[in-house]
Amino acid sequence: MEDNYEYEKKTILIVDDEQKIVDLLVHNLTREGYNTIEANDGQTAINLALEKRPDLILLDVVLPRIDGLTVCKKIKNAYNVPILMVSAKDDELDKIVGLELGADDYITKPFGVREVVARVKANLRKVEATNESENNTHKNEDKKEEKKETLIKVGSLVLDLEKYEVHIDGKVINLTLREFEVLKFLAQQPGQVVTREALLERVWGYEYYGDIRTVDVTVRRIRERIEKDTSNPKILITKRGVGYYIASK
Repeated sequence: MEDNYEYEKKTILIVDDEQKIVDLLVHNLTREGYNTIEANDGQTAINLALEKRPDLILLDVVLPRIDGLTVCKKIKNAYNVPILMVSAKDDELDKIVGLELGADDYITKPFGVREVVARVKANLRKVEATNESENNTHKNEDKKEEKKETLIKVGSLVLDLEKYEVHIDGKVINLTLREFEVLKFLAQQPGQVVTREALLERVWGYEYYGDIRTVDVTVRRIRERIEKDTSNPKILITKRGVGYYIASK
């Protein structure tokens, strides 16, 4: 176990009504050095999440009592925790709804255990990196020259890295943390095309384990918030067959 966060024994809540899947994930995640807690229905998942405050949640979509999408929404409204939705349905609409409700990632059954472990590690690393960035910002918040560097401006687009806010023509645009990170990565290099694979590696934190459709869905959600006409985007542009970029003007 080389990563510091593993030494801290992060806790993962596993939510699935199939006990054999829960047992499989518990076994493998425990071997990786994590603590695990488990739930077999939506209501229990909410109760455990709010009581135990796990560091990450693996959440099945189809659950007894309360469905996974509702569980995701209720937990995200209570506190910010990485949630990886898991579903047997490879359904684009299902994925869009999950991401809209704040899910950080989406895994389709049947899945490989190595894939799940890789995505768990990637999402926890992203949280650690974000927390470290916030701590560094607070340490330097009284330095004006430091504050100036917390803004990224590209045309009408402004990203406030300290407040995690996006502004278009002075209007605040609400984005999820993942959407903000995607936009930030692209805005840091305006005019430069970034492939979907590169976004998966740099923003989500994993390589071939990723599903590039997750990138496409996230970009679509960002466009719905920042573009006046999503069919003719002026800020977040697609380079057909390659990837995405932020217009430099």
